[in-house]
Amino acid sequence: MEQTKEELEQKPIQKQKKRKWWFRCLKRLMRGRYKKPTFIYLGEEFENGAVILSNHEGTDGPMSLEIHCNKPIRMWGASEMNSGLIKMYKYQTRVYYHEKKHWNLHLARLFCLIASPLTNLFYKGLNLISTYHDTRFTKTIKESIDALRDGDNIVIYPEVSDKGYLEQLEGFHPGFVALAEVCKRRGIDLPIYVSYFRKKDMLFIVDKPVMYSELSKNGETKEEICKKLCDRCNELGRMTFEAEYIEKLKSEQK
Repeated sequence: MEQTKEELEQKPIQKQKKRKWWFRCLKRLMRGRYKKPTFIYLGEEFENGAVILSNHEGTDGPMSLEIHCNKPIRMWGASEMNSGLIKMYKYQTRVYYHEKKHWNLHLARLFCLIASPLTNLFYKGLNLISTYHDTRFTKTIKESIDALRDGDNIVIYPEVSDKGYLEQLEGFHPGFVALAEVCKRRGIDLPIYVSYFRKKDMLFIVDKPVMYSELSKNGETKEEICKKLCDRCNELGRMTFEAEYIEKLKSEQK
């Protein structure tokens, strides 16, 4: 049975669910590899029940957000990364390291003999929402709506990465539009935050939120919405900020 906006609002918002103790320990160990970025909010900070779109930047974008963000989040991720060690190993070697990061395939296979078991452990603690390319995508939508209802923010990395993870994004996949449309039919107007993780100077730039009703009010197609938000994501990546302003934020976010 579909829930209306009023029914969802009557359900109390839960505080951020703590990850399991062993996963929190693992994240502390990984802070040395993934340093804390400086978060720059161009509008209000996201709190509960929003969609956050971001660039991937290899593993650095997702890992930096998971380790250092103090907001409740659930991430979308390829189902192969959430389907056991063997499937993860095959996906990591051929798709992630070879096709997207352009590693030599044999080197990727050797590296993943060590990396895949560690990644598999991490993903078990991450509580990832699996994404699919077939009718099982309805499971992704259902789990996402349940997470939104519980007060989580859904983090999605929609960039088209056929040529790898580029500094200038070439496009967005429309999965997040499908989620927003289902929510709209249930009377839920999703706030969407576009963000950009800039690894070279460790800035995580978050745009002010835009409501899905605003994005689609004139009958824009999913392709038009994707292009608009991808263009905005690239604009965020090119922004410049005064050094004094960055230092002030760093001191406030310690």
